[in-house]
Amino acid sequence: MSEDRKATIDRQTKETSIRVSLNLDGSGISDLSLGVPFLEHMLEQVAKHGALDLAIKASGDLQIDAHHTVEDIGITLGQAFTQALGEKKGIRRYGHAYVPLDEALSRVVLDCSGRPGLEYQVSYPRARVGEFDIDLIAEFFQGFVNHAGVTLHIDALRGRNTHHIAETIFKAFGRALRMAVEPDPRMRGETPSTKGSL
Repeated sequence: MSEDRKATIDRQTKETSIRVSLNLDGSGISDLSLGVPFLEHMLEQVAKHGALDLAIKASGDLQIDAHHTVEDIGITLGQAFTQALGEKKGIRRYGHAYVPLDEALSRVVLDCSGRPGLEYQVSYPRARVGEFDIDLIAEFFQGFVNHAGVTLHIDALRGRNTHHIAETIFKAFGRALRMAVEPDPRMRGETPSTKGSL
């Protein structure tokens, strides 16, 4: 496993301009300028609870809506994750977390499998938090898994407050990522798969 698990990715389209810098072995520091305040708040949770350093600068066609910006941030973060994780040797590979926030409780389980897949079982009482369209959370995670090569299961088990439900999801995602990418001393640097590769 590489000792320097960092990556910086620039992604430019006609709709967005995204720069993501990621350090999987960070200390929870985030520097986020997205033009989408609610997503900034959520990704700050990922960095803090995932103990990773995350810097994202994004600009996009927010005059239309936040869809392209949110999805493309997920895509670019997934690309940075793939590059930073490298060959995946010696990692735990699987991660999971349950996180509560008052009445809300969510579970996130993931596998750094090399196979993108999202199972997203979440219902929200409201369609928006402030100006943020809550449907875009699924778009963010779909973009991430497609480019991170991660199998990701997200289940909101209970909750009445839309903000609380979303926050438990992102906190649990950070915790699960942290577990999955941690070095496993019992793996002795080997690939955590009977196939020999991920």
